[in-house]
Amino acid sequence: MKDIVFISDLHLMPERPEIMDLFVRFSEDIAAKADTLYILGDFLEVWWGDDDPATDYQDVFNALSTLVTQYHTEIFLMHGNRDFLIGKALAERCHFKIIQDPHKINFNNRDILLLHGDTLCTDDIEYQKFRQMVRNPLWQQQVLAKTLEQRHQLAKSLRENSKQATTEKDQSIMDVNQAETEKVFLQNDIDLIIHGHTHRPAIHHKKINSRDTTRIVLGDWHEAGSYLRINDSSDFKLQTYQ
Repeated sequence: MKDIVFISDLHLMPERPEIMDLFVRFSEDIAAKADTLYILGDFLEVWWGDDDPATDYQDVFNALSTLVTQYHTEIFLMHGNRDFLIGKALAERCHFKIIQDPHKINFNNRDILLLHGDTLCTDDIEYQKFRQMVRNPLWQQQVLAKTLEQRHQLAKSLRENSKQATTEKDQSIMDVNQAETEKVFLQNDIDLIIHGHTHRPAIHHKKINSRDTTRIVLGDWHEAGSYLRINDSSDFKLQTYQ
């Protein structure tokens, strides 16, 4: 029986060791029993280059490696708006595979589209401009050419600016745009989307062009773990891990 687990928006960082410990336990209790683990962005709160020794993350990285090497759980990771500089070196170190956004999978002869979710938030024009900048390969190349200390300072500055901008924005513009969401359903000829980013866990059902569609929004890991598990014998249901 195929068993797949989806998570997103853990925002792991040394300043929140309890959430990193929670993920390590989650990997042993939940992910280790799955065939596949999909991490749909913002696994780390910040990541500014695979040359960062990041010793504070060692337990987390060990947990990923153990999932693959010991429990044979295949791991796929999608970049989010925080950890978009995760590269091949870290992927090899932790034994996961990087997937593009969007990414389509097939489960029980049903196509499912996976996204981080930020591309659906088109009402947030300032953020979309920021996303276009940081996802530009030339910009990334220029940033990675800086020293690690310079990158850490840049990360701190961007995080502070992001927090300030978020407090000044209307909450509605940081959610998905319905017209854009419908367009993605139609363009990809699918009836199920799974994404994170908005930190608004829910399962949305809507009829689009006479077709029943479902959009599952994964929860963040601010206070507890959140995940979606699908297998041959279960309905789609968001679950909490503590």
